Amino acid sequence: MRRPIIAANWKLNMLRQEAHDFVVAFLSELNNPTQDASLDIVIAPPFTALDATRQALTASNVALAGQNLSFESSGAFTGEISAEMLRDAGCRYCIVGHSERRSLFAETNTDVARKVRALLEADLQPIVCVGETLDERESGRDQAVLAAQLDGSLEGLEPEDTRNLILAYEPVWAIGTGRTATPEQAQATHAFIRNHLRAGPLGDQAKTLRIQYGGSVKPDNIRTLMAQPDIDGALVGGASLRPDSFARIVRFDQPENTPS
Repeated sequence: MRRPIIAANWKLNMLRQEAHDFVVAFLSELNNPTQDASLDIVIAPPFTALDATRQALTASNVALAGQNLSFESSGAFTGEISAEMLRDAGCRYCIVGHSERRSLFAETNTDVARKVRALLEADLQPIVCVGETLDERESGRDQAVLAAQLDGSLEGLEPEDTRNLILAYEPVWAIGTGRTATPEQAQATHAFIRNHLRAGPLGDQAKTLRIQYGGSVKPDNIRTLMAQPDIDGALVGGASLRPDSFARIVRFDQPENTPS
């Protein structure tokens, strides 16, 4: 049984006080935030708000994540952040290979693979993003694109590495656009990803690998997405910027789980 994981990616949003206030409000929305063992909850603030978020999350079961990192461990790399620095800041996870990093900052699969390795060596869990553009999907190249991203971004991993690895499928055409893959489309792609990895070096360990869906996830669609057999969580962007909205997503928008 794969444990669900819901992660908030705040991107270029939230000052320190805003991050603190968000966490206080978010935790108040949840039932037993210090005891709920049914899923993993993760928040990825900008670097400048990591410490404020960490302090506000103290005594909760919500984990902290970085949004990016350098694959270098130290040295003359102005403006970069290492895996050890993220761990020192209290992070347990880090997002790598997000489509915005790939498209806006020209990150390659090789870059992503080096970052994954740096995180694993620092005992942090990578959330590795893959996804196709609308043109790639409509031209029938989506599976080939995904296969290349998976093979390149996970190059050199051993089956046992899957214990500390999360994948996030994010159709680029559904990120921040309000468009969402149907549950059936998302499930079909998640199943393809799992089967592709199972046929490769990860073997049967791919069955236990958690795969999130990311792409305009909202309270109104989280339940149907999470009902799919190969969808193990969500990587949430815009809808994670409001504590009430993100809390509804974490609860899978189930009224019976809403605090009275």
